[in-house]
Amino acid sequence: MKNFIFQNPTKLVFGKGQIARLSELIPDDVNLMITYGGGSVTKNGVHEQVKAALKGRKFIEFWGIEANPQVETLRRAISLGKIENINYLLAVGGGSVLDGTKLIAAGIASDMDAWNIVLKGYSENNIPFGTVLTVPATGSEMNQGSVITRKETQEKYGWMGTYPQFSILDPEVTYTLSEHQIACGLADAYTHVLEQYLTTPGQSRLMDRWAEGVLLSVMEIAPKIKENPRDYNLMADYMLAATLALNDFIRMGVTQDWATHQIGHELTALHGTTHGHSLAIVMPGTLRVLKQQKHDKLLQYGERVFSITEGSEQERVDKAIEMTEEFYRSLGLTTRLSEENIGNETIEIITKRFNERGVAFGENQNVTGNVAREILKSCV
Repeated sequence: MKNFIFQNPTKLVFGKGQIARLSELIPDDVNLMITYGGGSVTKNGVHEQVKAALKGRKFIEFWGIEANPQVETLRRAISLGKIENINYLLAVGGGSVLDGTKLIAAGIASDMDAWNIVLKGYSENNIPFGTVLTVPATGSEMNQGSVITRKETQEKYGWMGTYPQFSILDPEVTYTLSEHQIACGLADAYTHVLEQYLTTPGQSRLMDRWAEGVLLSVMEIAPKIKENPRDYNLMADYMLAATLALNDFIRMGVTQDWATHQIGHELTALHGTTHGHSLAIVMPGTLRVLKQQKHDKLLQYGERVFSITEGSEQERVDKAIEMTEEFYRSLGLTTRLSEENIGNETIEIITKRFNERGVAFGENQNVTGNVAREILKSCV
């Protein structure tokens, strides 16, 4: 196991009715701005719950953070926050609202342009914030990560912000999510685990078993959620699985991949593909191209998650990859670029971008632009 330092300061406030606790979670003496997305919270009752919980408090609201948060929008929120002397934020929405709010928190505390903060890759200074999560997927409610889009150049980059001070997770708010939103959320959570699990064998029994437990849970609840998306216990498992998939726990002391995410971000930047959907397309391709590198872990994954025990080692590896793609398709997602009318032009753009940046992703830092091209071609 590799050396590591672990600290996750976010307080999870989980369960039905917990939005009512906002008044005790947010300090009394702050200048508060609440950030939202496009307005779905006005239809599912969350907006009214937030206002009721903060009755008597003064705050301002900022609306319009996109599904893939754009720096152009976030600059306006930062400017408003500085004018109003905002020193505390509350993000209400899905992972994109939370990701965007992390940049707002950094931008208000900095004189640097918001996009330059993203390009720098991290922020030293941030104002504090909390969250009310409405779409389980990204884990942004309990991690530092944030992914921001620059619309004018069709670029999308990840960077490291700050942890939320608290996050409220009420499974009942998921009842109004569309089937596609849930499918993408489940795909996102599943892929987050694979990015940390399908790397180097023999690093940590504990991390392996924890990762496999999340994978098995997601696979078990996915078809049941399709049948009954208003089952509280199912949606509670879904919500918590998405958080545990990317809140620093299952990566302790192990190598990580993230090549699939980096390629997926480019598909989103260029075509607006929903993040979780882009991962469902790219991950099977990553496994196909890197199956020799990931051979031992794929064998373990196939046996422990899919109960694949018969055939030669290569047959079992291939079957594990095949069943991974089948799982994504069982969610109702396409898994091939051609199904989304994405062709060779996009593949070459992504290859060129990676090569120009000189990047090398993956647990072995060997996923260059040319390897990304191979992965994408295997996804056609």
